[in-house]
Amino acid sequence: MPGSSSFLTHFGPGVLSGITLGRWLKVLRENRFAVDLPYWGRAATITSGSIQNSLCAWIETQRYGERIRNTKVLAPLFILGIWRSGTTHLHNLFAQDDRYAFANNYQVCFPRTFLTMEKLHAKFVGRFMPVSRPQDNVAMGVHEAQEDEFAFCSMTGRSVVMGWVFPRRADLQYNRYLSFRDALADEVLEWKASLLELVRKLSFKYEKPLVLKSPAHTCRIKLLLDLFPTAKFVHVHRNPYRVFQSTMHLMEKISPWIALQRMDEEGLESRTIKQYKDVYSVFLEERDLIPKGNLCELGFEDLEADPSSAMRGIYKQLGLHDFARVEPCLKQYLGSIDGYAKNKYPELPVEVCDRIAREWRPYFDAWGYSI
Repeated sequence: MPGSSSFLTHFGPGVLSGITLGRWLKVLRENRFAVDLPYWGRAATITSGSIQNSLCAWIETQRYGERIRNTKVLAPLFILGIWRSGTTHLHNLFAQDDRYAFANNYQVCFPRTFLTMEKLHAKFVGRFMPVSRPQDNVAMGVHEAQEDEFAFCSMTGRSVVMGWVFPRRADLQYNRYLSFRDALADEVLEWKASLLELVRKLSFKYEKPLVLKSPAHTCRIKLLLDLFPTAKFVHVHRNPYRVFQSTMHLMEKISPWIALQRMDEEGLESRTIKQYKDVYSVFLEERDLIPKGNLCELGFEDLEADPSSAMRGIYKQLGLHDFARVEPCLKQYLGSIDGYAKNKYPELPVEVCDRIAREWRPYFDAWGYSI
């Protein structure tokens, strides 16, 4: 839609498009109603939408609540890997297998109401969405696979992504929702309940095992196993220098689309380095909790070089469905993105490279990347 990017950066509700009025007021109170002037238009849009969301969520609960609670959940597959490590590419590859289901953009934006409203509302929402994500050239339609992390922003407000919306409260409140190790007990229970609700709703809709992707899940293995003890996991890692460059670019590009407060750009480098350590220190500690045979790890470089071979290896290692059936669909999809152009970044300053090498050394060593 012409002009949609300009509209969304000023008035788009971002990750809070599906929030209900009561939850929105709670989020505002927690942040002392500190919405910066340039984002008042976005706050007004969220407020207006929250009223409709509240009504639709009540209708959906009345209509489907009991059936959702009684829905049998098949063991999901979780895609792990920190932001900008190739998880979206891997998620899209799995989405070519119609024996699995996934959360799409509309569903994670409107997690409380998608069973009732998706057929009627998704087309309208799609008119305002750009053809690709602001941080790269990946397609961004309403029905494209999307990470479930965004759903928790609307459902509970308990997500590390909320620190991108209210950056002044990131350290004080929202960063504890990365691994939840420093969260309050009732916050952990609330998050677990919201994830289980989302999985049940998607399972009710599709009656298939789910492939779910959220970079933050990389440091939540214990929590995920508490809910889904037979779940399977694929972890994709990438050269840490490339992850750093791409993450810095992501934060600069995504902020205008979702923020309600100005971002401190001067502290971005340190926050990026700290977050990587926070995620992977927990991952390396909890990785061995996954039962033998339920975890596959691979490098993005291998996935990028030969996606079909990499996917075949994942299917074999995890004992998934017959890969031969999905291979033609996979090749067709790969052909459709053959002209995809990755972002190009300037070389990192020597002092930044040295800092990354020093602070991320254990992770270079863990996956065999050269410093």
